[in-house]
Amino acid sequence: MGEMKRWEHYEHTADIGIRGYGDTLEEAFEAVATALFDVMVDVRKVDRKEMREIEVEGEDLYALLYSFLEELLILHDTEGLVFGDFEVKIEKTKEGYKLKAKAYGEPLSEKHEPKEEVKAITYHEMNIKQFEDGTWMTQLVPDI
Repeated sequence: MGEMKRWEHYEHTADIGIRGYGDTLEEAFEAVATALFDVMVDVRKVDRKEMREIEVEGEDLYALLYSFLEELLILHDTEGLVFGDFEVKIEKTKEGYKLKAKAYGEPLSEKHEPKEEVKAITYHEMNIKQFEDGTWMTQLVPDI
């Protein structure tokens, strides 16, 4: 049979980019948060049984988006919650931006059809932009 090959390298891309759109910046933040949880579960199956409030600040919108999604991930990791619905308010401050959000969801279960586990939020391919028609887009590639 000869020498059997014990190891090899193979191509593997596990990245999933998430993107959110909205008529306002807040809506785009809500949409990308929904996209984040849809990487992990089927968000359409998440009921609004529990609510958590989040407050974060950032010197710019990128830092704000990072902190917002990171807080959601911390709630997921520590409390085992998944969220499918969000209400976001963003205000400009002297130092940058402040975000207040309500996240609605419930404890993770098989009913949500778990998919990937998101390990961390990253700045990888992060983009926040406003289109000429006034609508917004937010995107990034989380670490899974």
